[in-house]
Amino acid sequence: MRNHIKLLRNKFKKYGIDGYVIPKNDDFFTEYSKLNRLEVISNFSGSAGLAIILKNKNYLFTDGRYTLQSKIESGKNFKIYGFEKLINCSLFKNLTLGIDPKLFTNTQLKNYFIKYNKIKHIENNLIDEIKKQRKNTSIPFFSLDKNIVGESVNSKLNKITNYLKKNKSDYIFISAPENVAWTLNIRGGDGPNSPIPNSRLIVSKSKKILLISNQRTCNQLLKNNFIKKDEFLDIDDLPKKILKLKGKNFIVDDKSCSIFFENLINSKFKIMSREDPIYLLKAIKNKTEIKNMINAHILDGVALTKFLYWIKNINKKKITEVKAAKKLEDFRKLNKNFLYPSFDTIAGSGKNGAIVHYRAKEENCRTINKNDILLCDSGGQYKYGTTDVTRTICFSKQKQNIKNIFTKVLKGHIAVATTDINKDDTGKKIDKRARKFLKKSNLDYAHGTGHGVGFFLNVHEGPQSITKINSVKIREGMILSNEPGYYKTNEYGIRIENLVYVKKINKSLLFQNLTMAPIEKDLINFDLLTTYEKNYLFKYHLEVYSKISKYLNQNERSWLASFI
Repeated sequence: MRNHIKLLRNKFKKYGIDGYVIPKNDDFFTEYSKLNRLEVISNFSGSAGLAIILKNKNYLFTDGRYTLQSKIESGKNFKIYGFEKLINCSLFKNLTLGIDPKLFTNTQLKNYFIKYNKIKHIENNLIDEIKKQRKNTSIPFFSLDKNIVGESVNSKLNKITNYLKKNKSDYIFISAPENVAWTLNIRGGDGPNSPIPNSRLIVSKSKKILLISNQRTCNQLLKNNFIKKDEFLDIDDLPKKILKLKGKNFIVDDKSCSIFFENLINSKFKIMSREDPIYLLKAIKNKTEIKNMINAHILDGVALTKFLYWIKNINKKKITEVKAAKKLEDFRKLNKNFLYPSFDTIAGSGKNGAIVHYRAKEENCRTINKNDILLCDSGGQYKYGTTDVTRTICFSKQKQNIKNIFTKVLKGHIAVATTDINKDDTGKKIDKRARKFLKKSNLDYAHGTGHGVGFFLNVHEGPQSITKINSVKIREGMILSNEPGYYKTNEYGIRIENLVYVKKINKSLLFQNLTMAPIEKDLINFDLLTTYEKNYLFKYHLEVYSKISKYLNQNERSWLASFI
């Protein structure tokens, strides 16, 4: 890492810069990318971060999930700050910072650096010059039938063109691959944990489309006549094609349209809006998507329940965090519909559980101790659905204080699950419900309570989330996680996570659990639960048993029945 920093600094004079900025994202702005430029320069392996290398100092910015992890991985060579310090960053002033214009949006630069520093666009990525990134081996894009996704491409294009007409725009440039995937009912293999088709799309108000990618990944779509030859554009031909399009204006996406592409569009067209409506359209799942997600979660619940029974009752050997994660994946692989994990499993025992997004590595992971608490956060991509679930597990009697904190986290989890969404209709309001029991003891956690989840897509998607600041209205059909927690540095971590979807029952909007797996009863202080909360737990475990017990063996079934 130090050598990479030195090599980067050696380039500053050549390019006339005082520093260079390296974000985590690739040029598609996806959370989980196969590229690792940030890790190359900083050793930080988390999913959200940004590094700035100056002539004499290095800075790393990340969020509350990675406070401990960033210090462990990068603390020796970097000054570490929360993302909030990036806003109008004044840690250094009057410098010229080099950036790759394909990796930043205009809004990011305005919010972060323009107030106190200058920006210089450098066409070559300087990290790639230091360490060549491996070319992705992508699988061809493939299409999904309407009976899987529940809505035709034509129907989705009608919604988009109506939006264009309403906003008096000739075109929309869809730069987020997950939004292209939703619009065209296609998937790919460009993300390490998501069926993402790395591509962009132009849709005109007359419903004409241009899928922008490379020939190799689109061959199958062209061969099957899913898209026609004149609807496909190789990425290298985009600059010329943009200049030939007729019309006056475009809508772009502020979250994933880079400066590079915005400048290209701006060279001929006026940008009317920087809001891609597909984020919200995609967030509201239809009945078919919900049905498929329910089925995927039953399959996932079987695998996780088998794992929980195995690790608590069958496993008699000392196993490492890595082996525990592998065993859970083995249980998932027993189902033919399982494809791959939806993110790298977090299996943190003891003090590692306090590292919110801990990643166990073979060379330095812990052996799970009988007295440890194990925090296991994992998920799967299935045909067809995306899962994400966290369970906190114990193997021996725990201190009363730990049981009390686990129970307060559980009470927050139940409070979220039983929200009257007609009353508390935004993530901001619901987040307060999750934290209120911990707050009575002056305890809290540094991450959001919940994130949106895609349908056979990214495990994290917006615009909805349950956080202290999110004010997006929660609507019928949305899927979110419900995952309050608590983390004591160098001791343990606790998190209880289910995925839920929003269902209309009579005139009420309510959360319904998707996740079907038992919650650790050996960590609950039942004296702290109200009758209402005890009834909730009973009904939840009864539903889990009714949905997955037939897929379990006799011993597993009997054990699961003990939760009712």
